[in-house]
Amino acid sequence: MAVNGEAKGDVGAVSGASSSAPSPQGSSLVERDSAGGFQLTSIARKADPSDLVALAEEVQKADDFVRANACNRLTVIAEQIRYLQEQARKVLQEAVKDTDLHHVSCNFVKRPGNVYYLYRRASGQRYFSILSPKEWGPSCPSEFLGAFKLQPDLSWTPAGDIEKRDAELNVLEKLLSHQSSLPPCSEPNFQGLTA
Repeated sequence: MAVNGEAKGDVGAVSGASSSAPSPQGSSLVERDSAGGFQLTSIARKADPSDLVALAEEVQKADDFVRANACNRLTVIAEQIRYLQEQARKVLQEAVKDTDLHHVSCNFVKRPGNVYYLYRRASGQRYFSILSPKEWGPSCPSEFLGAFKLQPDLSWTPAGDIEKRDAELNVLEKLLSHQSSLPPCSEPNFQGLTA
């Protein structure tokens, strides 16, 4: 494909403008260096009108590809933003729940690692007890609302999620205690750390 005019006026006649003027598609041919620069095509070859059209098509394809690539990357970023927004919403909900549970009445010092049982009196007051409904038996004086485990980070885990949460914490504890024995690696390596 010819990218510069060999005979004076050949390219200008084909494009309808000087060889240094940009074409309507935003591309232009490289100016010819008459001071003995490199020659990309034979002087005997005349410019073919299809060469200029092919050049414009290639530039248009490149523009379309760059635009599509940018859109794809922006789509990934938008998905990551949505994911992070959802994670932030969950963190805020958990913080509200944990704060609420920390303000529940109790007559003992709460210790991480223990399960506490939440009840509501007829007056509406909520309180924690160390006795489960099973331990109370039929003489349970209040409505049972749920059981929660106080975690080492002072967050609360509902009874139904305790096993799952403990397994996650065990994996993290393994990772922290064995991090010096892990081989240096540029890729994530969780081998042997599964529950």
